[in-house]
Order: sequence, then structure tokens, then C-alpha cells
Amino acid sequence: MTQAQPETAVLETTVPVRLLSVPLAATFAAEFASLTSFFLLLSVMPMLAAAAGASSSGAGLITGSLLLGTVVAEVAAAAAIRRFGYRMVIAAGAVLLGGPALAMLVREPQAVMVAVSLVRGFGFGLCGVATGALTAKLLPPERRGEGLGLLGLVAGVPAIVALPAGIWLAGHHLAAAAAVVAAATGLLPLASIRWLPDGREAGHEARTRRVPGARGARRMTGPALRLPLIFAAATIAAGVLDSFLPLAKGIPSSLSSSALLVQAIIATLTRWQAGKFGDRHGHARLLIPALAVAALGMAAMVALASPAMIFAGMVLFGAGFGVIESATFALLIEQLPEAKASSLWNFAYDAGYGAGPAVFGPVCAGTGYPAAFALTGVLILAVVPVARRERRAEVSMGRPA
Repeated sequence: MTQAQPETAVLETTVPVRLLSVPLAATFAAEFASLTSFFLLLSVMPMLAAAAGASSSGAGLITGSLLLGTVVAEVAAAAAIRRFGYRMVIAAGAVLLGGPALAMLVREPQAVMVAVSLVRGFGFGLCGVATGALTAKLLPPERRGEGLGLLGLVAGVPAIVALPAGIWLAGHHLAAAAAVVAAATGLLPLASIRWLPDGREAGHEARTRRVPGARGARRMTGPALRLPLIFAAATIAAGVLDSFLPLAKGIPSSLSSSALLVQAIIATLTRWQAGKFGDRHGHARLLIPALAVAALGMAAMVALASPAMIFAGMVLFGAGFGVIESATFALLIEQLPEAKASSLWNFAYDAGYGAGPAVFGPVCAGTGYPAAFALTGVLILAVVPVARRERRAEVSMGRPA
């Protein structure tokens, strides 16, 4: 008996905590559906505007209004979740994302398309913040990074599949079909509402559940600034790559699209694996190596004449970007209430992704694309001291060393 008890205790401690649950699967389904709707029309609506006679700036205004609506929703989402709960926010986001897509079934003036994009962006922002926060809330703390990485896999598939699918449909005069599918998938999160918890997040309770010791709410300012800043540096580079690599002279469209696809796949896979590593060894220790790898990938893009260097750069940047995605989100979730953490992370993603092309567009015109890519690599390295400070904070707060 005395020998069996320690053995039983060991067996009990080695049983893994269950990761998946019905509410979590429903949350993943809502995330997948909303992202599918978003990416299906992301390029289709500017294409329709251009086909209707809009200038390039007019077509760009449609995408800009989409991102504007998304960012505004991300700013407001945390307060909305506290007041109305997850179910209501996801339901509202689904209606605003899916319903307006049906307006694309008829030829509309550009002003209406801009308005539709703005409303859809707002709905997408609500869904994104709420599903990200709810995922973190439903995960066991000891496997949170792994679970958030799994969310990254769920989120990565629509970007890889739905975006080119929408372009293909529009190119074959099937834009109406893309609109119908986007409406259906946008509304699909409504079907998962019954399996979702309807909790309203209490900020103090969520913070004290995560932060060890007596640091409390007053220490939230540091992570709330540092981590979005680190992530935004990477998303700026991602926006520059996605916008300008297909425009670089001498690069066939098949090469640029293949390279960007490789980057997206690598980023999705590394985000998943980084979550598992961070759960065991600490997420902040991943930031500096990931920033260095991402910056090296941008440096490789200077050699645009070499397809091998382009693919090497995309692999390196994708690997670094995926790890940065995972580590920054997991660290924010550890130190802030779920809704606030998800709101900040999503805001950093979309604001950086939109600001990158806007800021570096004139740079590309003046210096050329290789120099612009190199400058974004320098920008990534500029936040290494911020990542070093976050690493010191992780060690001092008693998280994995």
C-alpha cells in the first residue's frame, strides 16, 4: 500500500488535461466561418469595382473601408463583451458580416460597396475579438498556448483557401456565387451560438486569475503596450510583402503567389508548434529568435532576381511571423482579461497590416521594392529591445524560465 500510493500519484499527474470541448469546437467553427466569409470577398469586391469603372484608388478605398470597420470594431469589442456577453457580440458580428454580402448580387455604385465593406469589416472585427477571447477563456491554462496554436490552424485555412477561391470565382464570372457563399458562411456562426457560454468578462477577476503575486492591474500597462508593438512590427512587414511582392518587376505572378502561399502555410504551422513550446518553456523566450528569423527573411527579399532567395525569404519570414503571432497572443492572454487581450492583438494585426502598405508605398516608389523590404526588416529588429524587456518581465513574474 505504501508503495502503490506514490505510483498512483505519479499516474494522476501525468494524465493530460483535456483540450477540446463542445463549446471550444463551436467557437472554432464560428471563427472558421467568419474568416471564410471575410476572405472570400476580400479581393472580389475591389475586382468588381474595377470592372465597373472605378480607378485603382477607388478600388483601394473599398479594402480600406473594410479594414477601417474591422479596426473600429476591435477597439469597441472588449467593452461590448463586458456589457452584452460573447453570444450577443458574435451574433451581431455574424449578421453584420454575412447579411451585407448579398448586396453584391446586384450591380451597386461604388459608394454602396464602400458602405457594405465598412459594415462587413465591423462585423468581422466583432467576431474575431470575441472568438479569440472565448477560445482563451475555454482553454486549460497549462495548454493555452497549444490551444491558441490550434486556433491559428483553424484561422489559417480560410486565408489559404477562401482568398484564391474568391478570386477564381470572380475571374470566371461567378462573383454572385462568391457573394452567396460569403453571406452563408458569414451567418453560419449564428448556428453555433447555442453551444457557446454567455459569460460577461469581469476585468479584475480575469487579471487575478492569471498574474501571480501582487502585481495586479497596475502592471497591465507594460504588456498592453509592449506586446502589440512587437506584433505590429511584424504585421507591417506582412502587409508590405502581401501588397508589393506581386507588383515587383521581373517576378511572374505565379512565383509571387506561390511564395506568398508558402509563407502563409509556414506561418500557420509554426504558430501551432510555438504554442506547444511556449506552454512548457515560456512564450517570451521565443520573441527575440522569432524577430531575428523574420528580419532575416525580409533581408533575403533584397535579392528579388533569385527565385530561390524569394522562397527562402518567405520560409524564414513565415516561420518568424507564426512564432510571433503565437507568443504575443499567449502572453497577452496570460496578463490581461481575455477580451482586452484579444482586442489589442487583433488591433495590432489589422492596424499594422493596413499601415504597412500605406507608409511604405511612397518608400517603394522612391527606393524600389528591395530597399523597402530591407527597411521593414530593420523595423522588425528595432523592437528587439522591447522583446528583451518582455522576457525579463516573464522571468520576474515566475512564468516558465
